Amino acid sequence: MSTCELCRRSEVEITIHHLLPKEMGGTFGAIAELCIPCHKQIHALYTNEEISARLTTVKELREDQQLQSFIKWIRKQPATKLMKINKSNNRKHNRW
Repeated sequence: MSTCELCRRSEVEITIHHLLPKEMGGTFGAIAELCIPCHKQIHALYTNEEISARLTTVKELREDQQLQSFIKWIRKQPATKLMKINKSNNRKHNRW
C-alpha cells in the first residue's frame, strides 16, 4: 500500500502506469504509481494515442479538465473502495 501520485490518496493499492504507453515506446520510460481507480479512469477516457500526445506527465494528467473532476471526486472516497469505471462516450465511438 502506498500513495497515488494522481489523487494523492494514501494507503491505496498501487498499479504502475507507463506515462508513455508501452505500445508507443514507453516500456522502459517514466512511470507513475497510481491507485487502481485513477489508472482505470485514464484508460477509460483516453486512447494510448491521446495519452502519448498530451498526457505524459503526472502534472499534465492532473491538469486535464476531464480528470480534474474525477480526482476531486475520488479524493473523497475511502481508500478501500473500488468502483466500476466505464469508457467515456468519446472512447466508445473512437472520437477525440
